[in-house]
Amino acid sequence: MRVTNKMIMNNAASNINSAKETVNTRNKQMTSQKKIDRPSDDPVIAVRSLRLSTTLSQVTQYYSKNIPDATSWLDVTETALINIANLVKDCKTIATKGATDTYNEEDRNTMITQLEALQKQVFAEGNADYANRTVFTGYRTNCNLTFLKDEKETQYNITQVFTIEKNMEEHRYYNGVNSVPTTEDELKKPFLDTTDTNYQALNDMTQTNYYRIRLNYDKIDGLSEEIKVKYPGNNSSGMVITYENETDWAASQGGKTVPDNTMILIKETGDLILANDLAATLKANDATLTVTYTKTGFKEGELRPEYYYDCVKTASSDPGDVKLPVTYTKFESNGDTIHFDIEYTVAANQTIVINTEASDIFNSDIQRDMTEMIDACKNSINAHKKLDEIDKLARETKFASDQDQEWLAEWKEAIQKECDFYDNNLRKLFDTEVGKMDTYYATIYLGITDLGCKKDSLNLTKTRVGDQRETVQDLQSYNDDLDLSQIIIDYTAAYTAYQASLTAAGKLGESTLLNYL
Repeated sequence: MRVTNKMIMNNAASNINSAKETVNTRNKQMTSQKKIDRPSDDPVIAVRSLRLSTTLSQVTQYYSKNIPDATSWLDVTETALINIANLVKDCKTIATKGATDTYNEEDRNTMITQLEALQKQVFAEGNADYANRTVFTGYRTNCNLTFLKDEKETQYNITQVFTIEKNMEEHRYYNGVNSVPTTEDELKKPFLDTTDTNYQALNDMTQTNYYRIRLNYDKIDGLSEEIKVKYPGNNSSGMVITYENETDWAASQGGKTVPDNTMILIKETGDLILANDLAATLKANDATLTVTYTKTGFKEGELRPEYYYDCVKTASSDPGDVKLPVTYTKFESNGDTIHFDIEYTVAANQTIVINTEASDIFNSDIQRDMTEMIDACKNSINAHKKLDEIDKLARETKFASDQDQEWLAEWKEAIQKECDFYDNNLRKLFDTEVGKMDTYYATIYLGITDLGCKKDSLNLTKTRVGDQRETVQDLQSYNDDLDLSQIIIDYTAAYTAYQASLTAAGKLGESTLLNYL
């Protein structure tokens, strides 16, 4: 085959160009320190780089954002629960003190002040938020757990399901409270002839014990449906007599008594009081009661019912709230609780529920118990005040006669009995509350322990994801990057080859056929 000078020069030009391209490639690599400049340079490296970059982006999202965000949420929740637990612990301390009979009126007034402050604060912690998202309200993070102000027009239709074993408790009720006489006519009324139109018996206080179920709200409007009583072999409605308050109950029944096989509902206190025979039957059969009632008006600090019960909001204090009625569902038809979980993805194929719902940790029983403790203190204080007023009357000259003194002595004996009853009730109630507060405290700390377990799991996940991120970074660097010293060597070799090709081509250009003729 004949090789011409033109062929040689074309081949030389092609080789020079190839060497020049290699120099250009090595120059780009030296500048960027990357193996490729575009996907077409090496499709295998490009595809692997894309996959590693996507994986690294995901892992970095988990490590730098999701896990820290989840940890912060858990920290806020834990702090709020610890604060609530400490408030419950303070309430237990007060209950422990109140269970003794060594405290005077001033001490009990102090207890009332402390309990009122605790009652107001205990669920304020329930409105704790992280980045303006409340942490105890499930996925409704834009809403508060409690009412932030008094809402007198707000109305809910609430359904509560009670189990006798868990919710029925014995409670003391008292009959026969006397008012202190202020005039001689009032003083002698109990000692007139019973046929006298002005006769008014001196009350002899008595105590009756009944089992009750306490609704989670007081000052209710009344039942909106019949109470459903369910146990094996029975699925009926219970007979209920409703009264506004205990005074009306006592006046209607001739004392605080419950007719057989009947329930008494006191709207003021939210107590559902069971007749002894009915309580025994329900307890023997481990019955459940479904109570649906209406409540209008809520006080600041009270828990919103939608986070605890099936309910319907039928009226609102906010004129702008036009989306009524609103139905809230908390339980499945089989009674299982519906959980409104917030899940964070903290690693590939791994999620964690970061929120704690208030209904799993505490309810309004804590507030209701504090109210009863406050009322017990007030009843005891008021009874002792009446006793002091009787002593004061006995020292007044207008009641100096022997007859008046005898009557005052009987008045004092009756009111002393009130003091003894109320003091005894206070001690027993506070002693019971010690155990209840222990139960609340244990439940709250169980929630805190659960948060601690979640935080430990998050820390382990963070360590693993951090190691994974470093591994992916190393793989990506190995796939994409070049060592600078090696690039310089390769560039120098390419540039030397390029210069050599230019020199060789120059030598070829100097030789022609005439040189050999």
